[in-house]
Amino acid sequence: MVTASHNPPEYNGLKVAGGDGIELSREDEEKIERLFFEERWTHKDWNNLGSMGTTSNILQRYRGALESHVDSEAVRRSRIRVVVDAANGVGALVTPQLLSDLGCEVQTVNSAIDGTFPGRLPEPTPANLRSLAEIVRSTGADLGVAHDGDADRAIFVSEAGEVQWGDRTFALIEKHFLTRYPGETIVTPISSSQVVRDVAEQQGGKVEWTKVGSINVSRRMQQITAQLGGEENGGIFYGPHVPVRDGAMAAAMIVDILARTGRRLSELVRELPYYHNIKTSISCPEDSMNRILLEVAKRKSDSMVETIDGVKVWPSKNSWVLIRASGTEPLLRVFVEAPSENEARILLSEYTSLVQDLKGELDA
Repeated sequence: MVTASHNPPEYNGLKVAGGDGIELSREDEEKIERLFFEERWTHKDWNNLGSMGTTSNILQRYRGALESHVDSEAVRRSRIRVVVDAANGVGALVTPQLLSDLGCEVQTVNSAIDGTFPGRLPEPTPANLRSLAEIVRSTGADLGVAHDGDADRAIFVSEAGEVQWGDRTFALIEKHFLTRYPGETIVTPISSSQVVRDVAEQQGGKVEWTKVGSINVSRRMQQITAQLGGEENGGIFYGPHVPVRDGAMAAAMIVDILARTGRRLSELVRELPYYHNIKTSISCPEDSMNRILLEVAKRKSDSMVETIDGVKVWPSKNSWVLIRASGTEPLLRVFVEAPSENEARILLSEYTSLVQDLKGELDA
C-alpha cells in the first residue's frame, strides 16, 4: 500500500502485507529496506514482471465478505441512519456502499477521494470530527463513522453528537463478542484502557497485552488463534475476517450491535466502566531513554510494574501510568489513566516531574 495512514500526505510511504493479509514484521521490513538501500534488486523487462490474478468486482467481493460476518437481516430491519466521514480517503469506496447494502440510510461527508485531504486532517480525533458530530446531532442520525486516510481505523459518534474514543467502542464490541463466545482471549496493546480488562472479567474472557503497534496485535492474535483485538485509536482486528485493523469491518460490527440490541450507542457506551485518560510527551535524547525507564521501574518497585513496552506502573488497582519511547521521535510518551480527572492530573504531574528530574540527573 502507498499510505500515510492517519498522517498528512507528505508522510506517504510503503506498507507491505504478506500473503496472509497481515503487514510484515519489522524484521522483514528491515530486510526489504536493506535490499533497496544496498541496490540489490533484480531488473526485469516490462513484459517479464509476472501476472496478477483477477481483480474483477474486487470491492463487491470485499463488501460481501464483510457483510457475511454480521446479522444483515437484523440491520436491514433496523433502518439505522448513518453519516460516514471517509476523510477523502479510500474508505469512501467501501463503507458507504457496505452500510447501504445492509439497509442503512447513509449520508456521506468528505467522500470525494483526494489525497490532499481537503475536508479535514486524516486522523479521526475529536478535534477533527467536530463537523461530523454536529451533522450527526443536527440531522437526527443514529451514528457517525469516521475513518483515517487508509480506513484501517474507525471512530464513532453517538446520536447525541459525542465522539467516542476507540477503546470505548472496542470495549463495546468486546462485550458483545464475549457474550456469544465466552472464554475467548482479547488481544490489545499495553496502552489500552483498563475498561478492556474490566469487560473481559465481567464476561468471562481473558486479555493478552502486547507492545504498542498494530503489527504486534495482529501477530499475537495469529500466534494464539485469538479472534478479536483492538486499540484505543479506533483499530479493530476481527479474526474471522482478517486479524488486521479494518475500519469498514468495525463499522459493520457496530451497526450489527445497534441492530441486535435495538438501543442507542450513547446508552450502550454509558454502561461501560469509565476512566479518565491524559497523554503528554517529554523531549528526551535517545541514549537516555532506557536508563530513565529503568530508573522509573526501580523507584516505583513498591507498586505493580510491567515492562512489556516501556514501563507501566499501577499506583492502585484502577489507575496506571505508562512511559514508553516514541517509535518515530526523540520523545518519551506518558499515558495516564485513573477513575477521575483530578487523580489523573495528579499522577501526570508526579510522573512527568520524575522523568524531568531523571533527565536532569543524567545531563548533569
